[in-house]
Amino acid sequence: MDFEEFRTRGKQMVDYITDYLKFIEQRPVYPAVQPGYLRPLIPDSAPQEPDSFEDLMKDVERVIMPGVTHWQSPHFHAYFPAACSFPGFLGDMLSGAIGCIGFSWVGIFHCFLF
Repeated sequence: MDFEEFRTRGKQMVDYITDYLKFIEQRPVYPAVQPGYLRPLIPDSAPQEPDSFEDLMKDVERVIMPGVTHWQSPHFHAYFPAACSFPGFLGDMLSGAIGCIGFSWVGIFHCFLF
């Protein structure tokens, strides 16, 4: 992935996350799957070539989302849905780009700013 593809895919991911959270109340809060549901949905071995981003995102909906508990749903009443926010997402993106690793006091200070 080069810089321009990262820019394009990053914008698509922000759109996906925005739609996911905007319409999360339309998803079932708790997954209606049984243990082992994932096994027949994934290949037996890793692919020889990478999948396209479009196929990856289709798999997120087809394979991953059916097994997810949607903690941020307004219909989920077990815990307060305070684990994420739009400003928090932006901070996570910046923190990931900086790659803060707090091995010593020199690198630790800015780790805590985020």
